[in-house]
Amino acid sequence: MAELLVSAVPELRERLVVERIRRGWSALVGADVARHARPQGVTNGCLHVVVDNSPWLHELTLRVEELSARVAARFDAVRSLRFTLGRLEGAAETAPPPTARPTRALGPDDVREIDESVVPIRDPEVRAAARRLLVAARRSVTHGEMTRGVE
Repeated sequence: MAELLVSAVPELRERLVVERIRRGWSALVGADVARHARPQGVTNGCLHVVVDNSPWLHELTLRVEELSARVAARFDAVRSLRFTLGRLEGAAETAPPPTARPTRALGPDDVREIDESVVPIRDPEVRAAARRLLVAARRSVTHGEMTRGVE
């Protein structure tokens, strides 16, 4: 069916190649790379891959020969790779939603200790920031507290 469509609409050939590459991308390059890089299109035998951050862009650029060989061995329409920095399509949909960390109410002793610990800070803005940090740290429920039932 694909060959029939390609013969009728030649522009589909590269799109079909890209779709096949996308389906096998994780197995082809590994799960770590697949989380940070996605194939976008093929132009004149060059597979364009978008990478989500600079460290991974650098890593993949260093590994371009190895990855090109892997892709070309499986897809003869691809002769080279080009990595660019960008936003991954569908990344927001695949990322797990952030989870709220459980918190606990502060008791009078906690408040007193926090207030006493920030008294030596002279700058009022720095003192307020330090107090906010200490309050957040005290309110944060650790794994140990959750398993012991501390509320």
